[in-house]
Amino acid sequence: MSRRPGLALRLLAAQLLIVATGVVTAALVAILAGPPVFRAHLARTTDDASPGMAATHAEQAFRTAGALSLTVTLVAALAVAVAVSVFVSHRIARPVGSLAAAAGEVAAGRYEVHLPASALGPEFDTLTSSFTAMADRLAAVEMARRRLLADLAHEMRTPVATLDGYLTGFEDGVATLDPATAAMLRAQTRRLALLAEDITAVSQAEEHQLDLHPVRTPPASLVEAAVASVADRAAEHGVALETAVAPGLPPLTVDPDRIGQVFANLLDNALRHTPPGGRVRVSASAADGAVTLEVADTGAGVPAEHLPHVFERFYRVDAARDRAHGGSGIGLAITKALVEAHAGTITVESKPGVGTSFVITVPTGAE
Repeated sequence: MSRRPGLALRLLAAQLLIVATGVVTAALVAILAGPPVFRAHLARTTDDASPGMAATHAEQAFRTAGALSLTVTLVAALAVAVAVSVFVSHRIARPVGSLAAAAGEVAAGRYEVHLPASALGPEFDTLTSSFTAMADRLAAVEMARRRLLADLAHEMRTPVATLDGYLTGFEDGVATLDPATAAMLRAQTRRLALLAEDITAVSQAEEHQLDLHPVRTPPASLVEAAVASVADRAAEHGVALETAVAPGLPPLTVDPDRIGQVFANLLDNALRHTPPGGRVRVSASAADGAVTLEVADTGAGVPAEHLPHVFERFYRVDAARDRAHGGSGIGLAITKALVEAHAGTITVESKPGVGTSFVITVPTGAE
């Protein structure tokens, strides 16, 4: 499959066309017009046979033929140069103007721009497609930002409204600060503090500002610590915890506390969505130059259309259910950021009614 010539090659071809036009014109004039002019001057020497006049006529013939050739060549080359320049300028100005207009739209906050394909070669096609992709990405980021602010406002509205209501009740004398009320108010303030901590944690992780303390740690100890931390809660919910650690796994260079936080978020998510009688399985196995850590449950599962968004901040598959269970909607975003801070990756697979599996892959040499 042949590739179209690039913009640089086309500009070079235009310049070569101008040069070739000058060369061809000079050759044609020299061949077709030069000899007759030269002969006409030499014919005058028949009237004056002196050697001096013959040389003079020969020089005049040479100068006239040369001047004619040079004049015609320059005029032809100039005409071709103007024509090619106008054509190339027109071909370049239109897509460049469209790109400039699109850049102005993006700068003004309007990201719904789509540049048409140009005929300037693959380089400009790459530029326009990359610009369109950038605009689409900025539109997605702006949408996520608006959703983030809306969800953050929603998360803060309930505890703030509760605190404000009780303060108004205290001022009006219709409410008293008994132990139950104090406990409820503290719970609301803790909810706000936890939300602030979660946002700070995910922001630091995504901006690579986490304070990591990596040490060589056996994967088995990470799995055992994670399972032990939720064993009592799993027993209360009637959910069976299972572990499966392959023998001979190489140690990982990770921050045990941060990886423990990853497991805590995944196990908390699994226990909240696994009904009594279900199972949560934590496993570790070897991969190519890496170790795979997996948390799988037999819970309700996640519909396929939601899977690409589960790691986004405040994204909820079922907003009402998750809020009722106390989730902030930011735990999986923190999890993904922490895994990537260890040079690892995390993926999710799920099937409604069957369960969900989160798979973490961490290189054995990750710092």
